[in-house]
This record gives sequence, structure tokens and C-alpha cells, in this order.
Amino acid sequence: MRIALFTETYPPQINGVATHVKSLKDGLEQLGHQVLIVTADINTRRHYLKDNILHCPALEMKRLYGYGLSSPVDIRRLRIIQNFQPDVIHIHNEFSIGLFGVAAARILKLPLVYTLHTMYDDYIYYVAPRPFVRVTKRFSHRYIKFFAEQADCITGPSKKCDEYLKAAGVEAGKEVHVIPNPVELDDFSPQRVSEEEKKAFRAKYSLPEDALIACFVGRLGREKSVDVLLRYWAEAIHPEDNMRLVVIGDGPVKAELEEQAKELGLSDAVIFTGKVEHSALPPYLAGCNIYATASLSDTNSISMKEGMAAGLPVLQLYDELNADQIVDGVNGFVFRDAEEFAGKLRKFRDMDRQQRETLCGSVMESVSRYSAANLGRNLISVYEKAIVTHSEREPVFARLNIR
Repeated sequence: MRIALFTETYPPQINGVATHVKSLKDGLEQLGHQVLIVTADINTRRHYLKDNILHCPALEMKRLYGYGLSSPVDIRRLRIIQNFQPDVIHIHNEFSIGLFGVAAARILKLPLVYTLHTMYDDYIYYVAPRPFVRVTKRFSHRYIKFFAEQADCITGPSKKCDEYLKAAGVEAGKEVHVIPNPVELDDFSPQRVSEEEKKAFRAKYSLPEDALIACFVGRLGREKSVDVLLRYWAEAIHPEDNMRLVVIGDGPVKAELEEQAKELGLSDAVIFTGKVEHSALPPYLAGCNIYATASLSDTNSISMKEGMAAGLPVLQLYDELNADQIVDGVNGFVFRDAEEFAGKLRKFRDMDRQQRETLCGSVMESVSRYSAANLGRNLISVYEKAIVTHSEREPVFARLNIR
């Protein structure tokens, strides 16, 4: 099968969508399929094709994680895609490249698959002042609904996507295929990190050898709720607990979080590493003991799964729509308030070596099925369904105002 993947963001950019699409490309190619990536590139002024990646000129959107904004219409780009002769078009973002993907699918009369990666209600503050949040949210829902209606099939990493699309007004009969995010299992295997590398990580940030180290990895935006972790830590974790929290990543609220930690008296307990390249991340994870998150905006977080692939149990704020993601005592722990947060950390800290090793083994087993190849297999079944659905659908050119 020949598949064209449309995404605003792609490595070397570091974010969940870029990682997901790269893993999907790898998985599909491992299975013998041909893949074309169509992506925005702020570092080029002309379209060029290299290693089956079509780089499209784009302007940087600094307020939205540095994504590139490309032209949603370009005849040269369309010809390159037509020459590739895809069997299906799969869009992963809803901005310029996503819009172009919708148009290309209709013009070339191809099946369209849409993956909703992001709960945009949690990101509106990036683009809209507070007085305009409500109207912007209403517009956002209409916009997302447009993409869902154009697609022959829809996928999402968790049940949250289905609920979000219903809230956006997408018809109840439109099925969302839940396909969990992948993780690069081999790259994050703890066996690939030496004891010397772990010690070097702890030494770099002055982390005591005998301390329990919790970590969070991700872009530091408000939607990630790192402020909740800091607040709960200040409320319920004490110096004699001998614990540290390492916040790995950068983002628009990093300075705010650092100031919050200072005001809460956590300067000695919380370490902010700043940006860490994805390839340099394994020793950071292997040098920690547990992954903590209070984010309710994530849809099956890839960063969290990378921690799990490194053998880290997850301490997760309870989320009803992701309730099956972390099973207490099997691959981590769930908390609902500061006291439960601290209690679960102490419970893990007080486990003996055998108990910890058993739990860590269970954690790695729980993510073992999320390989790139399995992601590819799951999507191929969706593509096959989209092809059948597309052949049965009536033309929708009038809806797109394309004549």
C-alpha cells in the first residue's frame, strides 16, 4: 500500500505528534508499505523531496510550540503527491498541511483518514485572550468537526478523542478507532543504559544516590499541569522523605513553574533540566525511579510510555477517560489529591528490591505491544476500511465549495 502522511510537525522537532508520525512511517515501512511524509518546514523557502519526505516552505508559529504554517494550497505540492500515487491520505494536524491534505484527498478522489491527537480546548489560551476564550472554543469545535466530517475514518490515541469529537458536535455514528500511541521500546530499554550513565545523570543534577527520583517529561505548557505536581509536592512531601522531582523539558511556562517552585520552598527538591534532545533522554529516564503526571490534556502520552519502556511505574492523576491506562499496582499508581500522591510515592519508596523489580518488569510488559510495527498493522486495517468507506460515500465537493 502507498500512504501519504500529512503533518505540520516532524523530527527533528520534538513533540508527541512528530514522534507518533515518525514511528508510524517506520512501522509501515517495516511491513513493506511505501510512505510519503508531507510536512511544514520553517528552514526552507522551496519545496523539495528527500528520503520520501516532502518539505513545504512555512512560517514559524512561535506562540504554538514553533509549528510551521505553510500555504494550504499549492499546485506543485499537489503534483508531487499525485506522482506518488497514494492509496490513502492520512492527516495528523488541522492547520495548513492538514487543510491541504483534505483538499488533496478530494481533488485526487482518495480515501481520507484523520487522527485527532490534541484536545484543543486545553490549548486555546495560546492564541486567544481570556475574554475571547468562549467564542474561540466554539470556533475550534466547528473547525475540528469539519475535519471529522471530511474523513472516511477517524482515529485517536484514547477514548478522550471520541468524547471531544462528540462535544464538538460530530455525529454519534462517526466511529473513532482508538489506536494507542507507539513507543520506541529498544531505544528506551533500561538494559541499554549503563550504571555509569545513571550515576552521571544524578551527579549532573546533584541528586543523592539513595533518594527516590520522580520525573515528568514534556513541553512545559499550562495544559501539562506541572503546577499541580509542584503544589502537591509542597503540601505533602517532606524533606525527611528523601525524594526529588526532576522536570525534563522546556516550554512557555517554564519560568512560571520555576518561580512557583521557589515560592513554595522547593528549590532543593525540584530540578528543572530544560530542553533535552530526544536521543539523549534514555539515561535521564533510567536514572529516575518513577514517572509522575497530573496532566488531563494528554491522549495516551508518548513521553509517559517512554518512561514505562524504561521500567518506570507511572504515578498518574486519576482521569476517568484514561482509567484503563494505569492499573494501580500493575504498571503504576493513581492519585486524586496531595495526600494520595505522597502516599503512593512513599509506598513505592518503601518496596524492597524484589518488589520494585517485579513491578518494573510488569510496567515494561504493559507497553511491550506498542511497537512501531504494531502501530502500522493497526493503521493498515483502518486504511483498508477507509478505502471501502470512500467507495461508498457520495461526492462531497459541494461541501468543500470545490468545483
